[in-house]
Amino acid sequence: MKGYLYAILAAVFFTSCLSKHEVLQNPRVSSRPVPARPAQPARNAPTKPAQPAASYTSTSGYEYIERYKDIAIAEMERYGIPASIKLAQALLESGNGNSTLAREANNHFGIKCTPEWIGGKTYKDDDRHNDCFRVYEHAEESFKDHSQFLLRKRYAALFELDKDDYKGWARGLKSAGYATNPRYADLLIDLIERYELHQYDRPESRTAKIEREKVVQTEIVENKPEELQVAQAKAPVRIDIHEVKQGDTLAAIARKYGMSTTDLMDLNGLKTESLFVGQLILVSQ
Repeated sequence: MKGYLYAILAAVFFTSCLSKHEVLQNPRVSSRPVPARPAQPARNAPTKPAQPAASYTSTSGYEYIERYKDIAIAEMERYGIPASIKLAQALLESGNGNSTLAREANNHFGIKCTPEWIGGKTYKDDDRHNDCFRVYEHAEESFKDHSQFLLRKRYAALFELDKDDYKGWARGLKSAGYATNPRYADLLIDLIERYELHQYDRPESRTAKIEREKVVQTEIVENKPEELQVAQAKAPVRIDIHEVKQGDTLAAIARKYGMSTTDLMDLNGLKTESLFVGQLILVSQ
């Protein structure tokens, strides 16, 4: 009897094991649900547009800004010319302080001699052979003289703008004939935003603005400059900029403008010959 009972138990145990084995192996029986995978995008789905190259800045540009930002801010507080505008113009016209005039004459804005000028002089071919340019003892004097140059009837309307309105100033300078380059305003705005020069601009209250305008407009009237004399002192700025195209090399750009690669690197404060498409290279001295 006991043997019979043992045989029955063994058969039940074997059947149970076999049943479990079949459940695990039977493909028609599902195990735990498998999380659905996200659908794969179609092969011809549009790809995310490539990010534009980072805006170009240079070590020499930052060093130049750090050196002259205080005088630019001081002149802004006195006359209302945005510090960002003065710094951007100086960066452009002096090639980050590397131009011949900036290095040898402390002249960062290319201001020429006029009959009443009693300071130092230097001569350089520009609009004419041996044009006379002002020489300053210190670069800061050039920044101050630049403010005096703008205190003219031609630029009077600009001083009615807010002193942190760098876009208005950039466009106003171009409209007033400060520069011949049709992209002059865009170049200034690009420089200001690339180097974040607007951080040095300061807003002013309406009362402060009215008081400043009175002082500035009085100085403009008292100066009473002869327009011919102004034109002689500062012809519209000719800023020669090369925008890098695909395949350009620094050596090829230098050859195109009759310069050496070393001079071109010095003028733009470049540490290497690496370029990227859309980069602006100053090619005039």
